[in-house]
Amino acid sequence: DAAVATARRWFDGLGLTVEELPVRTRIQAASAVTAARAASGALFYLCGGDPGVVPKVLAGTSTWSAIVEAWRGGAALAGSSAGAMALAEWTLIRGRVPGDADRQPRPALGLVRGVAVIPHFETFGHRWLPSTQGPSGLAGATLLGIDERSAAIWVDGRWLALGAGGVTIMRAGEEVRFEPGQEIDGLPAPRQSDATASPGT
Repeated sequence: DAAVATARRWFDGLGLTVEELPVRTRIQAASAVTAARAASGALFYLCGGDPGVVPKVLAGTSTWSAIVEAWRGGAALAGSSAGAMALAEWTLIRGRVPGDADRQPRPALGLVRGVAVIPHFETFGHRWLPSTQGPSGLAGATLLGIDERSAAIWVDGRWLALGAGGVTIMRAGEEVRFEPGQEIDGLPAPRQSDATASPGT
């Protein structure tokens, strides 16, 4: 509820009308009524919170299919923090509680294949990097570190870094940082087909 309220304040400030889709459970996400509401959306924003929740609720459901179809038709699709993590192929959940640095990869929604997003990168997200290594890590994956109040935007067939901070691409031991306004190299285009498949396939 707090994340939705925060998002509402932000978008209200931009003069946009915000409508919350009731998709807190898989039963709700499988609802034909909810999917029909999603089909008419012009902008979809996945809020932050628990990195494992959004993929668990949305993956393979009629509502997620409707969101993807609307996006293909020109709607905007964005995520903040855990919501941004959900759009990639993998998300990183807490490996133990309490604790934040120990993370375990799990399949996400798979809209951007071969990628795991690490939000809040310049403040605390970078502490998750050791969890992406080793046998249970993400060998061969591209890690996308996004600073707070920053974004990686897919527009006009390319990725751009925008916002107050930067974006960092990490792959095979190499690290490249992109400042606001720079085109981001090394990220695949979002999936335009079969994007509604279950993550990890």
